[in-house]
Formats: sequence, C-alpha cells, structure tokens
Amino acid sequence: MSQNNQDKKNSARERLQAQRAKEKQRERRGRQLKVGGAVVAVLAVAGGIAVWAASSGDDSGGSGKVAMPKGAQDSDKPAVPVGKKEAPSTLTVWEDFRCPACAQFEKGFRGAIHELEDAGQLKTDYHLATIIDGSMGGKGSVTAANAALCAQDAGRFREYHDVLYENQPPEQQDRFSDKKYLIQLAGKVNGLVSDTFTQCVEKGTYTDFVYKSNSAFTNTGYRGTPTVLLNGKNLAEDKNLTPDGLKQKVRDAAKDKKAGGGATGDKPSGPKAAGSEQSGGGSAGASAGSSAGSSAGNAAGHSAGAGTAAGAGHGAGTGHSAGAGHSGAGHTGRDADGSTGGRAPAP
Repeated sequence: MSQNNQDKKNSARERLQAQRAKEKQRERRGRQLKVGGAVVAVLAVAGGIAVWAASSGDDSGGSGKVAMPKGAQDSDKPAVPVGKKEAPSTLTVWEDFRCPACAQFEKGFRGAIHELEDAGQLKTDYHLATIIDGSMGGKGSVTAANAALCAQDAGRFREYHDVLYENQPPEQQDRFSDKKYLIQLAGKVNGLVSDTFTQCVEKGTYTDFVYKSNSAFTNTGYRGTPTVLLNGKNLAEDKNLTPDGLKQKVRDAAKDKKAGGGATGDKPSGPKAAGSEQSGGGSAGASAGSSAGSSAGNAAGHSAGAGTAAGAGHGAGTGHSAGAGHSGAGHTGRDADGSTGGRAPAP
C-alpha cells in the first residue's frame, strides 16, 4: 500500500472515531437530562438552557507571577469591583461569558444593578469563571474574560462586560475565542479600542488571572454560574426575585447598616445535590423576562452540580449548571479517553 493510500485510510479512521465520539456524547447528554430534571429546581429563566458539566475549565495558568488588571482585587477570590468602594451593599457575581444563563441574568437585572451602582448604594464584585470551556471545549470563556480585563485597564470594564453579553454567541459556537472578533466588539465601547487594548487582547495578558479566578470558583463550594450573592446571601434562596425586589433588598440593607447591622460574609449557602459537578454552589442563573415579576418554573443552573438559580424570568427556563443535563444536551466534562460526559462526584 502506498504512503498516500495509508494516509487516506488513517484520515478516514480518525473521522470515524470523531463521529462515534460525538454520538456517544449525545447519548450521554440525553441520559443526563433526566437526572437534571430530578435534582434541580430553580426559578424561571427567560430562554435559559439547562446545562450540566463535569469539568470547570482548563486551569492551565502558570505558577509564576500573575499579571494584575488595574483596580482588580488580588486575593483568594480575584475579582473586578464595579461601583463605589464605600457602597453599603456588595453584590458578588460569579459568571462565565459563554454562559447563556449568565446573559439572561445580566439582561434582566442589569438596569437595576447599574442604577444601584450609580447611586452609590451597591458595589459589584465580578468573579470570572471558565466552566463552559471545560465542558463544551474551546477557549472563548478565558479569551473573553481576558479581553474584559484589558477593558478594565482602560476603565471600561462595565461597558465592555455588557457588550459581551449582548453579543454572546450560542455556547456551542466558540466565537469568543476569536480575538479579532473581541476587538471588533470593543468598537462598541467609546474610547476602548487602542493599541494598548489590542495588544493586551492578542497577548492574553491576563489569562493567568482568569485561570486563578476560575480555580477560586471551583474551591468556593458554589455549584454554578451565575452564582449571585447580596451581602453574602445567595439570591437563589429568593424564589420570586425581581429587579425591583433586588433594589428593595439593597435599600433595606442600607437601613439595617445605619441601624448597626452588618453584612454577612461571602459564604456558600444552600444545599448541594448528588450527581452533580464540583464547580460551584446554588446558582442564581435567572433573569427578568419581558415582565419582571413572572412566575417560577423548573430549571437547571449552569453549575458544577445541582444548585438553585435565582431570578425572575418570563417563563419556565433553565440556568447554567455544571453537572447533569443540557435540557437535552448537557455540558459534559471530558473522560480519560477524551470523550465527554458528566460524572457524579463521590459522596
């Protein structure tokens, strides 16, 4: 057999193996959907997608010194703060730019959050995760997060953060891994595009910071993105949260603080469920749909397990979770043989 024929035979064998792996993945996702419906009950997410995974991203950052974006918090939970430091309330948000449920939460609650930040009543700490890269493959989560941190250097994090969610591609499409596309989106933010920003995006200056943040997420005990806490209290516990409800909670917290009350710490809350991934806790993966106060439904958060997602959605929907089914096609982690499939953690 000639070398040319042998190469063609090997190529055909590789294509067949890849096709079989995809079929195996679809079968696993179908099975995991049944698990997801049984272990996760969350609020409605307008247009959300149930996703489960057994991987939280490629934490392949080096062990050397991590580059720090301007104004970012370097601690055991790296974050980008938005709002006045002295604000009486703090909103803690764990997000993944490829996570559809995160986009739903942002689109639903963005107006309320911006209003509270601008009024000096709320500071938001954004923690960046990469669980979709780990479960779906690709680099879009980390590449988009790096670009957002480059925008932080230019004082445009909040604006660019919102642009990314407004232009989020379907999670199966890893378009955020395209650095040219991310730079193109930056053109939507006044004053952001510059040689400095472009070089920061192209070089991946803050990639290790993103991986450090994602590692922190996997160690928190939270089970999903978005996980949202107000003054340390997981908003997933409020089954009927609306944007107006969030504003009222912030106003009440300010009154309590003036009266001598203090905010609680940033600790996980809510039960963990079996058969789920180890990437986070009850996720507040929800959003306000066309009507902010619509009813709750069954959904799954983009989480590393089976958490609950908080928010007010237009109808029944799902958030992003990392540990059981993707409303039919779940976020699955990689098995040792390279195929994908969610695995339940040991009890």
